[in-house]
Amino acid sequence: MQTQIETEVEILEETIETEVKSLVVFNDEVNTFDWVIQTLIEVCEHGPEQAEQCTLIIHFKGKCSVKEGEFEKLAPMRNEICRRGISAEIL
Repeated sequence: MQTQIETEVEILEETIETEVKSLVVFNDEVNTFDWVIQTLIEVCEHGPEQAEQCTLIIHFKGKCSVKEGEFEKLAPMRNEICRRGISAEIL
């Protein structure tokens, strides 16, 4: 005769709520395509194709969300992009 032993396991779930933000770069009439592409590669760690696509969107649409994440992660990127003379905001 088999005896079944039931073990109750308490599972603790920790819910961490984080608000996902977007780092948005805006078009201007000052910066070149190459400079914006280089900045996105260096600051946002984009590949060359991704940086070029984002730059084209910025040019034709006026803005592009180039990175998403927590504010604390995006803030240094935004600061560096702005330091390079490109308009960016975290929304």
